[in-house]
Amino acid sequence: MIESEKNMALATYATQDDTSRGRQYPDYAADIRSPYQRDRDRLVHSSSFRRLDGKTQVFAYHEGKNYRTRLTHSIEVAQITRTLCRNLQINEELGEAIALAHDLGHPPFGHAGERGLNIGMKKFGGFDHNVNSLKIMTKLEIHYPDFRGLNLTWETLEGTVKHNGPIHKIKSSYLKEFNKKFDLKLKEYSSLESQIASFADDIAYNNHDIDDGFRAGFFSIEDLRRLPFIAKIIDKFDKENPCCSDNIRIYAITRSLIADMVFDIIKTTKNNLQKFKIKSGDDIRAQKHFTANFSEQMQQNIALLHEFLKDRFYTITPIARMDMKSQKIVENLFNVFMSDYRLLPIEIRKDLSSSTSDDVLAEIICTYIANMTDMMAVEEHQKLFDAYRRF
Repeated sequence: MIESEKNMALATYATQDDTSRGRQYPDYAADIRSPYQRDRDRLVHSSSFRRLDGKTQVFAYHEGKNYRTRLTHSIEVAQITRTLCRNLQINEELGEAIALAHDLGHPPFGHAGERGLNIGMKKFGGFDHNVNSLKIMTKLEIHYPDFRGLNLTWETLEGTVKHNGPIHKIKSSYLKEFNKKFDLKLKEYSSLESQIASFADDIAYNNHDIDDGFRAGFFSIEDLRRLPFIAKIIDKFDKENPCCSDNIRIYAITRSLIADMVFDIIKTTKNNLQKFKIKSGDDIRAQKHFTANFSEQMQQNIALLHEFLKDRFYTITPIARMDMKSQKIVENLFNVFMSDYRLLPIEIRKDLSSSTSDDVLAEIICTYIANMTDMMAVEEHQKLFDAYRRF
């Protein structure tokens, strides 16, 4: 009855609870939770989700000062996703599950760690954190006696892997083999819920990077005034609230920007749904472009913001140096394990031997490193390269 009432409230192009394409393995039915609620709950209770608390967003985890981590970022993305889904009359619970899962596969040290793994894996198809998210959800998390993985719905798996768009060229052997068993329709666009989670990701990181960069002292409120759309927000707030501290003003800026981006994407996406004559979820998947999107003006504003953050935050010397060191840590770990698999922890190398192929060895090493936290990677590096550190 609950599912029926909920489905009646959803738009025709929303993902309905009772039309899920199912799970890989037989599973019990829950009378009080929808299939996507169950997906969300399984993700929240996974060890991989908890590990996101120790993984870099922009600042390395050990730098402290309450900067965002992958965990807090994922929670912010989920919150924005639910707001957008509700206003577009699409499935909030599916959108939330995808939002919580979208960064599960990120390696330590954020994009610096991803570059390091990509360099190591260049001969073996590269590294893709979305594919690693799939591997975590379908293989690495072990909670049940009869199968590996979390046994999530097709819609959550598909939406997580494809939230950045279709995958036309499959480089990952794991993705290729998995897709043969549980076809994720990789060349099609994903559900509107998945697309919304992707744009919620953009909204979250654009605004929390403003907040973190300001609090780190890399730029000031006056520097932000150089962006005309932010200057309007500051002027309006200062007129209504004179003599506020900069700590209050930065909250006002990010709060207003998030609201502007949320309203913009709701309006633009609704216009697109009409423009493209979208009636069903299949119509959305059949498009040759995203159905969800920002307006052209908002895209221009975001491009200006990216340039500002690149110049004043992402490439500033302390961040650039930490990025370099982080990438080298990951590269060094990968290379030393590839040179001698016996240096791997015993539980990782128990099934390896000198006859193990390089492809298999590289995949095992990549997975091992990708699922470390920042501090785990630092400590492993010290054990291997610091002559005075006990192993």
